Amino acid sequence: MRAPGLAAGRPSFPPRCNDNGGAAAYIGPMRTLIILALFALLAAAVWFAGAAWERLGGGEIPFYGYLAMAGGALFSLLLGGALMALVFYSSRHGYDDLGGGDDKE
Repeated sequence: MRAPGLAAGRPSFPPRCNDNGGAAAYIGPMRTLIILALFALLAAAVWFAGAAWERLGGGEIPFYGYLAMAGGALFSLLLGGALMALVFYSSRHGYDDLGGGDDKE
């Protein structure tokens, strides 16, 4: 005789929540609200930076200034991506493992 709750020797678990109901139903709208809130914060930050630049009397930025800012941002993104690639490479190939000479207890 089998114990109650066992089907073919395995315990039976309650059914998982699916996208048609339960707790997962609000994830889509919440994700949309979070994305909208983040874009609103980005827009507010850009507006604040522009308003501060105008009120503090900053001069016009020439074309090469915008070019330098874009180049600096691109260089920073490339450098960050390259460093992250090195982290993953060293982790995958065992360079982050401890050497055999240091026995720490």
